Amino acid sequence: MMKDNRKERRWYIVQTYSGYENRVKMNLEQRVATMGMEDRIFHVLVPVEERVTVKDGRTKRTRRKVFPSYVLVEMILDDQSWYVVRHTPGVTGFVGAGSSPIPLSEREVSEIMSKIGKDHVKAKVEIDLKPGDVIRVKSGPFEGQVGPVVEVLEEKGKVKFSATVFGRDTLVEADHTELEKI
Repeated sequence: MMKDNRKERRWYIVQTYSGYENRVKMNLEQRVATMGMEDRIFHVLVPVEERVTVKDGRTKRTRRKVFPSYVLVEMILDDQSWYVVRHTPGVTGFVGAGSSPIPLSEREVSEIMSKIGKDHVKAKVEIDLKPGDVIRVKSGPFEGQVGPVVEVLEEKGKVKFSATVFGRDTLVEADHTELEKI
């Protein structure tokens, strides 16, 4: 069934029942240990990202699966490793054509790893402000300043707003946690 030219470590995508990703990860890691497959199945990963939502001055952290119903497995593909993964409770199959799993390319793996961060969790900030909203600075060097939002930089967790400094309107960049919407 499997070709012998695939005796290298590669990442594969395994489809699971919806909501079973963490259970499949735990079951597969347990099966790998009890069946002595540590030399062929190396990592089981459920990629998640952490989202930081700021609304009405309150910060809320939530974790979200990057690929719901999928688990990534780094393994050397052969008949035995395929069987162990495929017959893990909660697994519906590999992503690929028929019974031939298709490995992720190096580019795809590096894109996924950079998206989830080095420790497999990367925070993404959602700021409940938009250009034109009026904010007040709660803390920091511009405490007490009031001004309109000019730009929201979610990837940095910062907000650019217009403030009056020495009698002149100036663009100021501040961390979203220092601001409140009025």
